[in-house]
Amino acid sequence: MKDKVTRRDFLNGTQVAIGASLLSPWTEVFGADTSKFSLGADYYPPAKTGLRGSHAGSWETMHARVSGATWPVESPQEEVDLVIVGGGISGLSAAHFYQKENPAARILVVDNHDDFGGHAKRNEFKVNGETRIGYGGTESIDTPSSYEDISLELLRDLGIDMQRFYDYYDQDLYSSMDLSYAIAFDQETYGQRKLVTGYGTRPWEEFAAQSPLSDTAKADLVRAFNDERDYLPGKTREEKIALLSKISYREYLRDYVKVDYQVLEMFQRWGMSYWCVGMDEVPAIYVLGYTDGGGMPGLEHTVPRKGGRGSEPYIFHFPDGNASIARLLVRKLIPHAVPGSTMEDVVTARVDYAQLDLPDADVRIRLNSTVVNATHTSNQSAVDVTYVHSGTPHTVRAKNCIMACYNSAIPYICSELPEAQKQGLAYNVKIPLTYTKVMIPNWRSFADLGIKFVFYTNDFFKQVELDYPVSLGNYAFGKSPDDPMVLHMCYVPYFNDIQGPEQWRAGRRKLLETPFSTFEQHVRDQLDQALAGAGFDAERDISGITVNRWAHGYSYSPGLLWEPDYQSESDKPWVRGRQSFGRISIANSDAGAAANTDSAIYHGHRAVMEVLDS
Repeated sequence: MKDKVTRRDFLNGTQVAIGASLLSPWTEVFGADTSKFSLGADYYPPAKTGLRGSHAGSWETMHARVSGATWPVESPQEEVDLVIVGGGISGLSAAHFYQKENPAARILVVDNHDDFGGHAKRNEFKVNGETRIGYGGTESIDTPSSYEDISLELLRDLGIDMQRFYDYYDQDLYSSMDLSYAIAFDQETYGQRKLVTGYGTRPWEEFAAQSPLSDTAKADLVRAFNDERDYLPGKTREEKIALLSKISYREYLRDYVKVDYQVLEMFQRWGMSYWCVGMDEVPAIYVLGYTDGGGMPGLEHTVPRKGGRGSEPYIFHFPDGNASIARLLVRKLIPHAVPGSTMEDVVTARVDYAQLDLPDADVRIRLNSTVVNATHTSNQSAVDVTYVHSGTPHTVRAKNCIMACYNSAIPYICSELPEAQKQGLAYNVKIPLTYTKVMIPNWRSFADLGIKFVFYTNDFFKQVELDYPVSLGNYAFGKSPDDPMVLHMCYVPYFNDIQGPEQWRAGRRKLLETPFSTFEQHVRDQLDQALAGAGFDAERDISGITVNRWAHGYSYSPGLLWEPDYQSESDKPWVRGRQSFGRISIANSDAGAAANTDSAIYHGHRAVMEVLDS
């Protein structure tokens, strides 16, 4: 195997002592001279492998702040018109909207990570002398027809033409090769580890016969899929929807479809990469619109589908996901940093990170800098923002401040906020997950087995799947099974004895304590389980692994069973939390409790409008 994976994360599975004296690992790079914010010519985070996402150095300072650490508020070393805390798509969008209204404004974007884009991260691998690209977070422009007008306008301003994806995305590639979904059954539940192919494409009787399910479970699975049966007879459509909105999908399968325990367990973790909870917490009605991978049984003839995505396919995808949107935003804000001029050439452009934070530039992006305090001046005419860079606090004074960071962190940064608003912001418990990218020299084993996606019933990673077949500009997707492939594997911490947001808090702790070696071990084991029958050997056939660890991942999901009914929009905690306070406004997708790019852009714009109105 070329370039054998031996990298390990800084934490190595142990808790790091946190405190005010904690130094970023970038101190070793830049030394103690914190006036040097500009980055070197060789600085290029997308090429890093190992543990990324919430990487070492990005989270420890904020965790120290949450634990009570403080830093002195120094006299401001610089003054700007606007400070934006958070360099994700929401923060970059806010900078774009503000600059459009104030072309000469001085804007400073401050971010705790070593790269811009927030969860829209780009992963690059070198294999056989070629660069292959993967998405480390936000993966696609999902259902753009549902986007807010202001979000679509921004995408057009960036030069993104949705219609071009119909040419760039090969919708027929995998189906033309007869590749389908497969289920990897686990030993504990089913008595053996076994891969069964053809989920959703073979007759259900054939699929069940090949599975390690018990005879009772096989019969129940076939019945749940094949019988044209209404499992809620005598109820109107409205009554069915009302009931299915209050019970979980697992409860529906158990009490109404009456399937065996093995079938319940087969689907229990099915939506972990989407809802990030077991199916005992997902309203049954949600499954009606969840048709990925061949669908889920029991509802088709009880509540027939009406509407949905319709003719709009899931194809609006750059090779690096929405990291290309972040790159296009940076190109607008700092043109010399991202060469090129089109949505096509941004894919292969090499960002010049040394251009991001030049002293005389109107717009600067300051990475590796964690904001720990934002306070109005005594006369309320400005906001002093203190951040820690290379272990040293610095303060910048701004006429206005937009908090485009995790909303749950804002109460620790803006101590002067009203208590009710702090509670609203704290309600937004972020959802932990990882997107793990695995570089393999070819995907012949998948083609030989006839699979494009493997779902694991009960293992560390919930899935492994082939990359989206999209080619843009000079970047060509490897359409031949003999070409290199970036595999996608998703892991979400799962607890069968914890429900509600507490499971996400526990999952966050678990993620930060899990070393790279654990992820690597499960990558190798699960790929060997699924693909060994076609000659795959993880020891030989893995060229690189990047674990995009998002301890604070998806924005809070308000649609699960525990969420109360709110009497009005203003009663929702995230709506109370996002209200402007003096010269501080609040953005981020968290402000809309929606983990998507539309929400990020929309609330970046809303925050700017609040700043301008004030």
